[in-house]
Amino acid sequence: MNIAIEFKNIKKAYGNKVILDDFNLSVAQGEFVTVIGSSGCGKTTALKMVNGLIEPTSGDIFVDGENIREKNMTEFRRNIGYAIQGSVLFPHMTVEQNVSYVPNLLNKKDKEKTKLAVSKWMKLVGLDDELKDRYPSELSGGQQQRVGIARALAASPNILLMDEPFGAVDEITRGQLQNELKQIHEKTGITILFVTHDISEALKLGTKVLVMDQGQIQQYAKAEELLRNPNTDFVKLLAEKERRICRLPDECLKKCEYSKAGCSAETERDAPFDSVEVV
Repeated sequence: MNIAIEFKNIKKAYGNKVILDDFNLSVAQGEFVTVIGSSGCGKTTALKMVNGLIEPTSGDIFVDGENIREKNMTEFRRNIGYAIQGSVLFPHMTVEQNVSYVPNLLNKKDKEKTKLAVSKWMKLVGLDDELKDRYPSELSGGQQQRVGIARALAASPNILLMDEPFGAVDEITRGQLQNELKQIHEKTGITILFVTHDISEALKLGTKVLVMDQGQIQQYAKAEELLRNPNTDFVKLLAEKERRICRLPDECLKKCEYSKAGCSAETERDAPFDSVEVV
């Protein structure tokens, strides 16, 4: 098994406040790792260490077997995709210019190669060619997020880092983006590290789920294993929350005694939430 990302004996502290402590993790190439945990548990800190935006107080991080301390950070970051909430596009650039920004730096004078890369990734994230000449202000929230993902992927990186990228879009668009991202992962085999606060999103997307609390790893496992055999009380709380979500197909909802679709307003109001457990 080839390791794409490895954290070794990582500690991160700001003065007396310890964010990560004795943090050790190996992420295999091609894995889609979703990271979930309490606020301030170190999720984003760990993510930003991979591309050198945050340096550990002690310990080492290896990408493709090489210690990132020995890297030229400017060149190194160009080969790692990075997408965050709200997409953060360049407002004075068109969609095409935004997506082609990093490929232009890498390909220099090879404009045809850059043009092909832009078309490829725009198509893969569900953006029509007719949007190429629009500016970010002329796009919907979902379209802006797709442009942000296409820009992160346009240099064909081996690793994609994502920090709550779908947090600012509506629920329907969020579901569409989740499905599209899963398809991108299946088609490209890229290694993805994806931070989220939503346990349902973490379980839906991740080939593995990393659960963190207070700077410590609580569990690192496949979604099924995490739900069936939670390692700690914290993981158990997350698993219990997820097991109470009904996932029956639409045609069966009215037959489910726990579904709002099958309840009268009075029954729904009086039914205690704790009595519901749909596995």
